[in-house]
Amino acid sequence: MIYDITVIGGGIVGLATALKIQKARPELKIAILEKEDQLAKHQTGNNSGVIHSGLYYKPGSLKATNCIGGYHELIQFCEEEKIPFEITGKVVVATREEQKPLLNNLFERGIQNGLEGTRYITMEELKEFEPHCAGVAALHVPQTGIVDYFKVALAYGRKIIQNGGEIFLNHKVLEIKQKGSINYIETSKKNFQSKLVINCAGLYSDKVAQMSEKDPLDVKIIPFRGEYFKLKEDREFLVKNLIYPVPDPNFPFLGVHFTRMMKGGVEAGPNAVLAFRREGYKKSQINLKELAESLAWPGFQKVAAKYWQTGFGEMYRSFSKAAFTKALQELIPEIQESDLVEGGAGVRAQACDRTGGLLDDFSIRESTHAINVLNAPSPAATSSLAIGGTVADLALKRF
Repeated sequence: MIYDITVIGGGIVGLATALKIQKARPELKIAILEKEDQLAKHQTGNNSGVIHSGLYYKPGSLKATNCIGGYHELIQFCEEEKIPFEITGKVVVATREEQKPLLNNLFERGIQNGLEGTRYITMEELKEFEPHCAGVAALHVPQTGIVDYFKVALAYGRKIIQNGGEIFLNHKVLEIKQKGSINYIETSKKNFQSKLVINCAGLYSDKVAQMSEKDPLDVKIIPFRGEYFKLKEDREFLVKNLIYPVPDPNFPFLGVHFTRMMKGGVEAGPNAVLAFRREGYKKSQINLKELAESLAWPGFQKVAAKYWQTGFGEMYRSFSKAAFTKALQELIPEIQESDLVEGGAGVRAQACDRTGGLLDDFSIRESTHAINVLNAPSPAATSSLAIGGTVADLALKRF
């Protein structure tokens, strides 16, 4: 059997893409290949569960347009499929005077991105939203919410199967070759033939892209682990909803923050440290080959040279609970080391180019036989249906 489209990767972006293609062209034969024994096991399943508003992203960028469009599509999907979610709003807080101009830049971006209701709040209002939070200036963003993205992804998968698509678990893609107009895909279980490959392989998207590209890629996925603490149950009252700092504009991470979870509890974090393997959720998980590839990449060496102080601080916090607590105390001074218990961790697939640029925007690249989603970090889960629609449009031009 020759499939029309084969999606590699059963995370939320791959599933959303298949769903969008099905909706537009239900007659097309679609297969999804996932190397794990369940869907959404990596970035999607270890996500903090925030429904992002689109505040942070450069107006007109793929991130901005897809986040805002995806936000509305996601909420509609959750309502239709009875997936629990909550629009909580969030505060973004400047804790030092020098952060005020950066906070204002965020506010301007929010306005340009069409976020209605985003506004400056007084310190008295901040205390109404988050009684235990401290700062010198703050924004309130009403559109932000929380959801369990693992449940969302599983619902996408159910819909795909209901619509006649096929999902193959435990099928790790080993090789892709082209003969004429057909892709021959070898997996750990069996071989597939497909007119078009859509690569949504997340942490391995560069590796999968290279299978169908003759020329070396100019980007590499560098895995960054984000480690979380959780507040002890009797200290969860310190956080009502979501509290964010003003992020460093040069670093594509949002800084340690507080998130009330849809499945219960409050997360604090994450930091952002180099993972020693692509799926390294613990400090002890090391793949020497993958680590050597990261360290040898010219772009990563430039990033390390440029941000060594930031990186050292993140690494120090990774090994020092006291240092992690101190970072959290900027937002909530009452937080004590004893309030925190170890939480989970996620690994972010961050594309890095040869010149040391950490790709900030989503990156979707087309070749003769494939469409490669090479960079889809946060807010990819929020944006999944919109990104899926963008990729589906590119795919359907070929049929």
